[in-house]
Amino acid sequence: MSMSRTDPATPTVADQARADAVRDLESEFSALINQFRRIIHEVADRVSPGMLPGAYKVFTTIAQRAPITQSELSEHLLVDKGQLSRTVRELEELGLVQRDPDPSDRRSSLLSPTELGRERLRAARKPHGDLLERTLEGWDIDDIHSLTRLLHALTAGTRP
Repeated sequence: MSMSRTDPATPTVADQARADAVRDLESEFSALINQFRRIIHEVADRVSPGMLPGAYKVFTTIAQRAPITQSELSEHLLVDKGQLSRTVRELEELGLVQRDPDPSDRRSSLLSPTELGRERLRAARKPHGDLLERTLEGWDIDDIHSLTRLLHALTAGTRP
């Protein structure tokens, strides 16, 4: 009697191999995310001791997109406006962020990092600044391109 697939609910060897491969990939993503979180926590603490990763994300987004309104920031980060307002206020109190009047809308202000904020961010990132480059130093350039292509396909939800 041959082992033909008669029950669609019974996984084949190939189905099981695919499921195992996906679980292995999920495990590696989990490890990568945990490593990333540790780095973010360390960098946030170097910017300002005790700074939470969420505040660091707000601060770095302001630094990357400055000048930016609080409404734009809220839309970009998909966060609660009340919580965002408190975080921005904390960043201002630390001297990391400043508000300037929005010339196109008097009711609004533009957020940007202060010189102190930019300086602290540069210094805090420096120890990890070339981490990816150091990690990939021994990799073949074709492998780097392949990983980039595959990650792009994964994030875009397309087939590579």
